[in-house]
Amino acid sequence: MTASTAALGGTLIPNEQEPAVNAEDILAAATALRWEIGPDLHEQLMEDIYHDAARIVGRAVTRPDEKPRFDLDSSIDRIVTSRLWGFPIMALLFMLIFWLTIVGANYPSQALAYILLDIIYPWLHTIATAIGTPWWLSGILIDGVYLATAWVVAVMLPPMAIFFPLFTLLEDFGYLPRVAFNLDNVFKRSGAHGKQSLSMMMGFGCNAAGVVSTRIIDSPRERLIAIITNNFALCNGRWPTQILIATLFIGALVPAHVAGLISALAVMAIAFLGIVLTFLVSGFLSKTWLRGQVSTFSLELPPYRPPRILQTLYTSLIDRTLFVLWRAIVFAAPAGAVIWLIANVTIDGVTIAEYLVSFLDPVGLLLGLNGIILVAFIVAIPANEIVIPTILMLTVLVLGVGDVGEGAGVMFELNSLGATKGLLVAGGWTLLTAVCLMLFSLLHNPCSTTIFTIYKETGSRKWSVVSSFLPLVMGLVVIFFVAQVWRLVAGMF
Repeated sequence: MTASTAALGGTLIPNEQEPAVNAEDILAAATALRWEIGPDLHEQLMEDIYHDAARIVGRAVTRPDEKPRFDLDSSIDRIVTSRLWGFPIMALLFMLIFWLTIVGANYPSQALAYILLDIIYPWLHTIATAIGTPWWLSGILIDGVYLATAWVVAVMLPPMAIFFPLFTLLEDFGYLPRVAFNLDNVFKRSGAHGKQSLSMMMGFGCNAAGVVSTRIIDSPRERLIAIITNNFALCNGRWPTQILIATLFIGALVPAHVAGLISALAVMAIAFLGIVLTFLVSGFLSKTWLRGQVSTFSLELPPYRPPRILQTLYTSLIDRTLFVLWRAIVFAAPAGAVIWLIANVTIDGVTIAEYLVSFLDPVGLLLGLNGIILVAFIVAIPANEIVIPTILMLTVLVLGVGDVGEGAGVMFELNSLGATKGLLVAGGWTLLTAVCLMLFSLLHNPCSTTIFTIYKETGSRKWSVVSSFLPLVMGLVVIFFVAQVWRLVAGMF
């Protein structure tokens, strides 16, 4: 009986295309390999097994007449997973990552903005003029699509390029499983899974990436809770809005030497509110729509190890940063065209943008915002990064400052904070407007990239709709009550 040498699962599979091998040849090959390996193979295997067992016993067992052996991993774990120091250390580490991301992204963002907006943007207009491109076509492609895409790249790429490598370094070092260990009890009390802490932290870089990272949760029910609540983690697309508004309006309330600290604390307060809401909404979902038994998981804390720098950079930059950035660009480009169109297409001499602002202004003022902000959030559904540029552009249009061309340019000129605040104040902004915008930036629908990712991960239109409208409804309710209480208190003094 003959068979080919190809095998699947240890079973020889007949194959007429390969030469037959008889039993004598197989036995001869086995005998030759036996002599090549040597006669003491089994002895070597047993020695290695007993050596490893003795090494493990030496690390784990302490005899009465011996001093406890020093183990670096156990010593670190006694600190980072302790009830006293675990949470403060965890908070400080992630605050350090956020601070490095916020501060470190400023310089590359300015450099990218200079290259994309001050050099390439005029050059594209020069080429369009030279080849005789119609004004409307160059407007859509250059003033709309290109400018929106350039803003997303300049603002979104540097934070992701800093946050993802730092986050992955913690993962490679072995610290993130300790985070899950620390937060497991809190999430369990909320009816969620301890591993949700990891997807929540990933959501601080990008909510779409945070949704994808929920794959580490085995329970479908608890994974769905993690997906729905991931939007409460401030993504890097919303950090610029929070930082800018806090700097212009919150930091301006105090002396200049502490303005930066107060602005940072205001932003961190919004981020902390998002974490609190994650626990509250997880508890609500686990007791209503997604009832079920909280699952437990056996978490084996891996040993600490030196991070692999090159592999970390490749994984975070190629597999995460560029992948998420490409999704954002795909959705931001059409949004830029929409911004340009509503700012230029007129009906009876009035632009569509002005019609929309006039229609939504009463609702916006009731919520502590204004019509311009509501229109900006609608237009910016594809990418949170274009909220502030759209607000500036629409403010210029509504106030009638300059022409549409100047408005498109002003939209991307945020170098002068004083001029930016002056423009917003001229548009009717107050401290209440700034606070409500910061809250609504946290509590509103996910961007289209995240919505698309939620649908791909869940395969359900129902839960995609719930994930989109639940935070939006919460945001509208929160800012409505904040606005009413603010005005009530202000009216008493």
